[in-house]
Amino acid sequence: MHFSLFQNAEEPQPISPIMDQDDIDKMTVKLREQPIGMWGLLQIAGGTGLAAYAVWAGILMPGFRKVPLKLQVPYIPASRQQVKNVLSLLKGRSGKMVDLGSGDGRIVLEAYKQGFHPAIGYELNPWLIKLSYFFAWRAGCYGKVSYLKKNLWKVTLADCSNVTVFLAPSVLSLLEAKLLDELPDNARVVAGRFPFPSWKPSCIVGEGVDRAWSYDIKEVRIQNAQSTSCGTAV
Repeated sequence: MHFSLFQNAEEPQPISPIMDQDDIDKMTVKLREQPIGMWGLLQIAGGTGLAAYAVWAGILMPGFRKVPLKLQVPYIPASRQQVKNVLSLLKGRSGKMVDLGSGDGRIVLEAYKQGFHPAIGYELNPWLIKLSYFFAWRAGCYGKVSYLKKNLWKVTLADCSNVTVFLAPSVLSLLEAKLLDELPDNARVVAGRFPFPSWKPSCIVGEGVDRAWSYDIKEVRIQNAQSTSCGTAV
């Protein structure tokens, strides 16, 4: 299985492993200091993985998602620390794990390595799905994880006990109702980068953009019931 980003290049460079945003920023500064032409820039970038990132980030934007404008979510790769924080909130758990809007699949891949079976990512963008399977292949996990081209609003989550999301606040506010309607009481939902706006988290780890929040569905239902009871009391 082989992927080539530049079909006309005589010696295609391999895609580098997943890079953190900090690594990309440092490489960008380094490249800016060098007076080189466009082709020279591409050659250097090909060796560092920056070209791969630029190509994917450039085309994998909301315009490719066949969803209403208010539900569009830009593709922003999770950093290693974000992945670590999200998975730490699922420590000690097992069973089926799904990532809603799985992007390049790194959360699903790490979840599988930590014992979650099956580990499934739902993503509408076909390019991101291809990239996800490529990373799975490189990690020796091809065929062991699944990335499905499905609209997260149309999948059934009744048998899911572990759910992760890296979505925008506007989407999370709408997703709350679906999760409460479909998930079992023993389910746990972990949000990275942004919290659910109306739910009280069970636990929080990390700081700044690396922060992650966990929510136990049974507790959220109890909180909602108490809130409704207080709101209707005379």
